[in-house]
Amino acid sequence: MTTEELKNATVAKSVDARGTACPGPLLEAKKAIGTIKTGDIMEILSADEGTKSDIPKWCSKQGHEYLGAVEEDGFFKVYMKKK
Repeated sequence: MTTEELKNATVAKSVDARGTACPGPLLEAKKAIGTIKTGDIMEILSADEGTKSDIPKWCSKQGHEYLGAVEEDGFFKVYMKKK
């Protein structure tokens, strides 16, 4: 997805993990994934650089769809779709 598409995506769950370091954001995402339905989009807010590689790897292993990341001021938003 493009940056614009990600910014306009309907997010079912937003996980704010900006105060945690690796592997905190991934652990928060793993906890939150069970609270959304198949096909829903979840965004993970993180200031930890490792999240940008951890989430795509986890999505691939679990069969979820990694949609992309958007840089913000001092943090980024990582988007994924539950499969």
